[in-house]
Amino acid sequence: MDPIAISLLAYVGTGAVAGVLAGLLGIGGGLVIVPALAAVFALQGFPDNLLMHFALGTSLAAIVPTSIASLLAHHRRGSVHWEAVRSLTPGIVLGALAGAWLAGQSSSTGLRVFFGCFEVLVALQLAFGRQPGVHRELPGVFGQELAGVLIGGVSSLLGIGGGTLTVPYLRWNGVEFRAAVGTAATCGLPIALAGSAGYVIAGMGLKEAPGLNSGFIYWPALAGIVLASVPMAPLGATLAHRLPRRRLVRIFALVLAVIGVRMVLV
Repeated sequence: MDPIAISLLAYVGTGAVAGVLAGLLGIGGGLVIVPALAAVFALQGFPDNLLMHFALGTSLAAIVPTSIASLLAHHRRGSVHWEAVRSLTPGIVLGALAGAWLAGQSSSTGLRVFFGCFEVLVALQLAFGRQPGVHRELPGVFGQELAGVLIGGVSSLLGIGGGTLTVPYLRWNGVEFRAAVGTAATCGLPIALAGSAGYVIAGMGLKEAPGLNSGFIYWPALAGIVLASVPMAPLGATLAHRLPRRRLVRIFALVLAVIGVRMVLV
């Protein structure tokens, strides 16, 4: 089969898996998309020093349409804490832009190790952790903006929508679980938009660009992922009501741990 066709199939397959997992387990697609893209880009011959940059930037761009769909779905159910969204968003935008800039200054190896370590931590949390209890109320404007900077910055560096960070933060500060999930999904949109813009800017003027890219966003991969992830998410949501979720979470945690360790050691 033609290498280009194989790559396109890999993009579509990655999007399908990410979409199903997002609907099935509520797990952000970036945890799957980033390592998959890094592997496919390596097979395509992308420069080794730019593999993770393209994987992270493209992953964030792919989160934009799924975030919009998720935002609308949660808003219809009344499960978005809009005041929290408004107070977090300025910091999120600033942090996501800063995270993309920092990624542009970092080595691909450093980004890969950072992502791998985070993935292992998420795997441990999924397998053995408990949902955080309620300890206080949401902080004031400055506290929310500072939290937004941290959430946006780390999420942008990892190419994820930030749910693994935002949900525990909101739960810790007294937001009910369903509202925390809906609010985190909504906050994924400014993370993805600002982060994507940051990766476009950080990757401008590349001498080793593969073509069909805007900065660190590779359009063929983005198209293939979005084409499959958006329609597959409802299937995951349907399966969530039919399959043993806790067992699936632990299996997924094992997969994440293996991927994370591999990314750290390779």
